[in-house]
Amino acid sequence: MSLLCNTGDWFTLGQGNAFRKIELYNMEWPASINLDNMVVHAAPYGGPIAVVKDPKLFIKLDGSTSTRPIIRVFNCVGKLMSSINWDCGNLVTLGWSDSEELIGVQDDGTIFIHDMFGNFVHKFSVGKDVTDVADARIFTSASGTGVAVMTSGLKIYILNNIKDPKSRPLSELLNITSNLTCWEMVCKDRTTSCLLATGTDITIVRHGDNVFTNHTLTMRTDFQSISLLSVSFDHEHVALLTNTGCLWMGSWDLKHKYCEFLTGRLEKANQLVWCVDGGSSRYESHAVIVSYMNLILIVGATGESNVYTYDSPMTLIPEMDCVRVLTNYYHELVQKVPPSTSKIFGINISEPASFLFEAHRKFQDRSHQSDEYLCLIQNKLSAAVADCIEAAGHEFDPNTQKSLIRAAYFGKSFIPGHNCDGYITMCKTLKVLNVLRDRNVGIPITIQQFNHLQPVVILDRLVFRKHYGLSIHIAKYLKLQETRILEHWAFQKIIHDKNDEEIARKIAAKFSSADLREPMSYANVADKAQQIGKTKLAITLLELETKKKLQVPLLLKLGASEKALIAATQSGDIDLIYMAILEMKNTTALAKFHMTIRRYPLAQNLYKKYCQLNSLSTLKDIHSQEDDFLSQAELALREALQLGNLDASISDISGNYRKAGKAVEADLTDETKKLIRHQKLLQDKYQKDFFGLPLHAMVRKLLQLGDQRYAEKLKSEFKMSDRRYWWLRIQTFAENYQWDELEKFAKAKKSVIGYEPFVEVCLAKANVAEAKKYLPRCSEENKLKWYLRAGCYADAATIAFMQKDIDSLLKIHDHCNDPSLMSTVENMIGQLSSKK
Repeated sequence: MSLLCNTGDWFTLGQGNAFRKIELYNMEWPASINLDNMVVHAAPYGGPIAVVKDPKLFIKLDGSTSTRPIIRVFNCVGKLMSSINWDCGNLVTLGWSDSEELIGVQDDGTIFIHDMFGNFVHKFSVGKDVTDVADARIFTSASGTGVAVMTSGLKIYILNNIKDPKSRPLSELLNITSNLTCWEMVCKDRTTSCLLATGTDITIVRHGDNVFTNHTLTMRTDFQSISLLSVSFDHEHVALLTNTGCLWMGSWDLKHKYCEFLTGRLEKANQLVWCVDGGSSRYESHAVIVSYMNLILIVGATGESNVYTYDSPMTLIPEMDCVRVLTNYYHELVQKVPPSTSKIFGINISEPASFLFEAHRKFQDRSHQSDEYLCLIQNKLSAAVADCIEAAGHEFDPNTQKSLIRAAYFGKSFIPGHNCDGYITMCKTLKVLNVLRDRNVGIPITIQQFNHLQPVVILDRLVFRKHYGLSIHIAKYLKLQETRILEHWAFQKIIHDKNDEEIARKIAAKFSSADLREPMSYANVADKAQQIGKTKLAITLLELETKKKLQVPLLLKLGASEKALIAATQSGDIDLIYMAILEMKNTTALAKFHMTIRRYPLAQNLYKKYCQLNSLSTLKDIHSQEDDFLSQAELALREALQLGNLDASISDISGNYRKAGKAVEADLTDETKKLIRHQKLLQDKYQKDFFGLPLHAMVRKLLQLGDQRYAEKLKSEFKMSDRRYWWLRIQTFAENYQWDELEKFAKAKKSVIGYEPFVEVCLAKANVAEAKKYLPRCSEENKLKWYLRAGCYADAATIAFMQKDIDSLLKIHDHCNDPSLMSTVENMIGQLSSKK
């Protein structure tokens, strides 16, 4: 079927390769702008346009016009965004980075970076040896935006990333002659190469290689030089135009030729650019556009061509999937017609999508033919709906978009269980694209460019253009974070507004009303305020920050140490508190620091802990200033123990304990002093180590040495209990195997701890015979247990029978090996059992 809708500007370059020209805007250039005598440098993806007077032209100036170049930056509609009065050196070229920053290269090798609003960002030099730049190229490299410069001595230096400016010469062995007519940069496989055209030869020099590839081009028509050279946007293809007007197209490495085309025009062309089909890798679907004074020649890779004429000079702007044409009056777009669009609006097309579109039109006309068209594509309805949705994305006219989307909506109604995600996504994308393409925004990107950049980058670009309200609406519509938008808005407020209190109020109001999933952070905004010297504003904003880990370091950086300490203690984060304490200590007078930190108990306690580990003298001073006698006593005691100088510090420790109202601790300290004095005497007397021993160990050691008199003296002086002293005497006799002395000790006086300990120490030394002397004197309730532990089963059985303890008799029966005793025990068990 034939649908002639939207095909008026279509033209064909080979079989199946239809191209179209779309008018984007009528330009709104100021009256002073005439592209006839201007050089235009436009950023891709619908970016800003830099216009500067062509230095090669002689232009009559009036008395009020400066001879210094003025760079004017416009959006894609021709509205002035900024002006830069270039009062530095001589400009060689201009270009745009991938972040839409204007790059200016001077003849002295200096590279200047400005934003799109003319604000200076920074500058750097290509190299100390590069001071005579004759030409330059700004290109897209694998690591960002690169710059290549050629000196008047025909030496080329390459800088692959302006964010990390490290330049290197292309090759020391490269010897370029004065026959060089054109050159371009190519980036493939993360390697930067340079194409150099000299005469009929093209040399490919890779960055860092010492071996070069020379290609001599042979064409059907003779030529003497290559006048123009062009590399495609994706760096896959190259085109060149000879001085005789012959166009050659092929792969970037010149190994594959696509076609030759004789333009038939001998005048010098202005531009040579590729019009790439972003959705196809086949070279047959690409084309090359050559611009002359008043016309453009579009040549397909298969050799077909088409011509458009213009009333004024034009500038070609290559994109990833099209070419934009900029004139004094219009802004147009040339691209290959997308396959989905061809399936619907192509001539003599019988594709399912075309039938679905026509079915919807008939349905709107209330015609029965709508059902007939649907019947033709009943089994291919899903593919038809998908093509209509995709085709809508490639259209710039909202009415055409609506027609295609409605056709898709109509078709999906007849598909059971159809997944609508693609339809919904496309509707949202089209709404955003139409807003971006509006004259008030002026970013005419295609859907392929939109998908390549991603919505986050698109939002960033809107923010850089200060479309904050629109950015927030789009972010909410696409369910993206609004954080960066609000931060950038706040940055601009800080930079341009003067009243700090009003700025803080507006930022706080905007951030609090943003309705975000997480509260906005004020840290980055405060840091920006600090960078431009608004310290008071930065502190005010930081006081609103809820994340203490972000707040405290910045407050310290701003010199607000006490506020940082308050925030850190409120957080309870030990690391943050220490950070604030140590920074305050380093930046504040010591007396003021101590007075300040006393007001915050948690911080002070942590500081004391720090001093305890790192500076005991400082800790002493703190305790002394606070009259903290208890802490002074404890610190002195700990220090004396570590230094082994306890005796010298005892009096101070005891006095501080008494001042602190700790009488018990003071008495213990005094007793410790007396104990140390005895340790010294015993050390000198016996030449044995008594230092550090507790009272119990000292008495035991004296008893082992046989000095019972001194042991009893210590017992009396330090009021050791009789029970502990008896235990020490008994243990000492047993350890020294003084069994006779042990027996005498037991008979001399009634034991204050009973006689079980006597049995225990004897059994510990495996002396059962000695233990039997004390078994009868054990208490009745424990006697049976100790007879059993001593192995005296006969006596134990008698005691168990008397105590009527059948369980003990059973245990004795299990352990004894004497048959007569076993019989006796069995008889006892029987008697006790019968009585029950």
